[in-house]
Amino acid sequence: MKFANIAAAAAALTLVAAPVAAQAAPARVAAPVTEEASNLEGENSIVLYLLAAAAVVVAIILIADDNDDPVSA
Repeated sequence: MKFANIAAAAAALTLVAAPVAAQAAPARVAAPVTEEASNLEGENSIVLYLLAAAAVVVAIILIADDNDDPVSA
């Protein structure tokens, strides 16, 4: 009987404490946005596109590889 009372009290305490803990979380400040914030454009963008395309081609080749050998003997 005593364990049931302790379990009920613990459950009630967590129900009360959860909204308080969520409300006490500090708000996150947004980072300032400037014109120079984006470094994605520039001289290396073509190289990055080619590397991404090559990665996609390699992934397709690895997925479509015909290595469906049976596991059983």
